Amino acid sequence: MASFKPTKIQVYPKLGEKVTQDTLYWKNYKAPVQIKEFGAITNIDFSPVAPHNFAVTAFTRIHIYGPFSQEPVKTFTRFKDTAYCGRFRSDGQLLVAGCEDSVVRLFDVSGKVALRMFKGHTKAVHVTDFTSDRYQILTGSDDYSCRIWDIPNATDLTTYQEHTDYIRCGVTSKLNRDLFITGSYDHTVKLFDTRLDKSVMTMNHGQPVESLLLYPSEGLLVSAGGRYVKVWDLLKGGQPLVSLKNHHKTVTCLCLSSNGQRLLSASLDRHVKVYNTTNYKVVHNFDYAASILSLALAPDDESIVVGMTNSILSIKRRKSPEESKETLGQQTRRPSYRVFVKGKNYVPKQDWSADKPVKQHLAKYDKQLKKFNVSKALDTALETWRRHRKPEITVAVIKELDRRGTLKNALAGRDEQGVSHLLNFLIGNLVDPRFAPVLVTAAEMILDIYHSVIGQSPVVDRQLLRLQELLGREIDYQQDLLEVLGMLDTMFASNLPRKEVPCSAISRSNGLTQGKASTSRPELQAS
Repeated sequence: MASFKPTKIQVYPKLGEKVTQDTLYWKNYKAPVQIKEFGAITNIDFSPVAPHNFAVTAFTRIHIYGPFSQEPVKTFTRFKDTAYCGRFRSDGQLLVAGCEDSVVRLFDVSGKVALRMFKGHTKAVHVTDFTSDRYQILTGSDDYSCRIWDIPNATDLTTYQEHTDYIRCGVTSKLNRDLFITGSYDHTVKLFDTRLDKSVMTMNHGQPVESLLLYPSEGLLVSAGGRYVKVWDLLKGGQPLVSLKNHHKTVTCLCLSSNGQRLLSASLDRHVKVYNTTNYKVVHNFDYAASILSLALAPDDESIVVGMTNSILSIKRRKSPEESKETLGQQTRRPSYRVFVKGKNYVPKQDWSADKPVKQHLAKYDKQLKKFNVSKALDTALETWRRHRKPEITVAVIKELDRRGTLKNALAGRDEQGVSHLLNFLIGNLVDPRFAPVLVTAAEMILDIYHSVIGQSPVVDRQLLRLQELLGREIDYQQDLLEVLGMLDTMFASNLPRKEVPCSAISRSNGLTQGKASTSRPELQAS
């Protein structure tokens, strides 16, 4: 008896990834270095001064890492509860951070004990930043207030109570010490001037605001919240310019590349999107293992640092020119001749035979086919993850059932849910040129089997109407393509140069040679 042959899954050619300058630039990073922190990483900030160390805020600690170190070079642990938003001053000598206990702490990077402690908020402080003059601090809290503090005197200079929900993000102007912007869970973004007692501009993001970013010129502001990333023109009174919806879950953080031409956004959907700031189209995408809470880009884009909810800090460092050349050489190098002739003259000292037959491992659908359970085999091939991620497997099983002549039996006898799964798969893949030859036959059988029950299930009826509309559109597309092909053929034919076919001594009128024609005339005259 012949052994069972597994279902042959056809391998379809894949479209190659379009290689652009952005692809080459953003893929030129080494394998990520992963560091386990003590808790979820809520903030990452690079020092603006060389060697550009970066501060990582996680749980009750702030670790400072060097550009090439895998161990922290400095640690601040003087927090009684969860720390938030550790940020460097523009000279890289001071670091400020908020805390769950409502106290704001100011540290000297070269020391350990807090230089100043600012007390006044009544709830957790999630937002901290230095103003451009280096002598004041902005803070935003869950008590709905934002404050400006004086560093030398540790006093509260100004307090604003305009937000109606938690303030979770904020940024200060680097060009004007009196301007700062805050974003809140009340869906608003507010621009404040410390010379006035109220906000000067309000923008409605439409979702709880998670992150803010100012362009270097400070004419444009980017806000992130919900699934949206929005760009606002501050010079036109906060007019919205662009609304981007490329993420599937909440966008948590934003950053800008060193030249200001690429905008990066990270989300809980585990992706980092890179946008071109000219047209705001996605030019690259990074994928990570867990939801992303924080993102930072080193000066000159030398490192991409990402903090995730699983307490993992991922650091990708750019390859040096020498490493890039080595990688390119490894990709293009071919095996040498000795690899192919290796073992050519080897003679075994003893013959070995394997008596035990090799065990055949079959997939679930092949096991059902081997038992002639055709309906169960089709059910297995229609499992949710398989029909969405590997539709070629489902198509191969349908093709095998059709080859056996049992496809109609496998399709028959199904309830409303089973027919719905079949129709969903057809709607998603019927017009795919790779699968159409097989699925058209299956669609015809389904209609033949279940045409008598049309009208009894609103779900199935809606899917049949969708299938009809899909086929109608596809037929219209095919007709339009045929018309375009006809036009192109006419254009190509009219543009081709006309060449005269060389004629031998054969007459175009009767096909006789000139010599025969001349000899026949005297005979006709003589007669």
